Amino acid sequence: MHLGTIRTGDGDTRAAVREDSDWILLDAADVGALITDPQWRDRAKTALANPATARVPERDAVLAAPIQRPAKIVCCGLNYHDHIVETGRDIPEYPTLFAKFADTLTDPAADIVIDGSAQVDWEAELVVVMGAPLRRGTREEAETAILGYTVANDISCRDWQARTLQWFQGKAWDGTTPIGPVVVTADTISPSTGLDITCEIDGEVVQRSTTRELVFDAATLAAYVSQFTELSPGDLILTGTPGGVGLGSNPPRWLADGQVLTTTIEGIGTLQNTMRITAPDDQGSPA
Repeated sequence: MHLGTIRTGDGDTRAAVREDSDWILLDAADVGALITDPQWRDRAKTALANPATARVPERDAVLAAPIQRPAKIVCCGLNYHDHIVETGRDIPEYPTLFAKFADTLTDPAADIVIDGSAQVDWEAELVVVMGAPLRRGTREEAETAILGYTVANDISCRDWQARTLQWFQGKAWDGTTPIGPVVVTADTISPSTGLDITCEIDGEVVQRSTTRELVFDAATLAAYVSQFTELSPGDLILTGTPGGVGLGSNPPRWLADGQVLTTTIEGIGTLQNTMRITAPDDQGSPA
């Protein structure tokens, strides 16, 4: 099942389920609101069976970030073997975690506006979407609690990230983490089989890997995080990025104003975002 959040003509959003080449609108503001109801699947099936339910042709649909205001966004760094190699780090014993705010999220085709960083980097990522509460769960319980998966790019301001040992200030800029375009339910795809993940800049492939390279897979991460904080429907876990980021290039390479960043995961879909970057001047303030 493919779930999405559609922007409507009145400026609002509606959760929707895809049927062939149409989106069937559901009675919820977004996918996050939809799945808080344990009976959401029955509601979706009822809408699909009702010919009077409002439909939007896929060609006309404007997709928003599927989860608009998740309560928790947990991110894992250093979680692909090839990315760990390019950073010169050891394989971690435990996941390296940090958090984002909901304000960092933006739509799958949104422009990414960054005012004040000269070292903007890309990080293609698989995102876990929780579908049921999970507290101190086992790996098997975590598998059951995962609703499905979507795509993100954890765009990072490396100059800000490097100011201290904490990564947060380089990772939590408003409107810089596109997600979507859809949530694909876990009964449809499994990252453990190895989904291709790629990132392109103006058509040049800079990252190409597979989710088989994950050190800590989706269920392992969800179970681990649930040991210290309860996960709820709509919470997101960004699972890390493969090798090929700008920081790992020799010399390091950064995104430039006007470049188009394309992020794709097999079986889920593609994000396409134009960068709007204003670098700081020599005094550290925007030019």
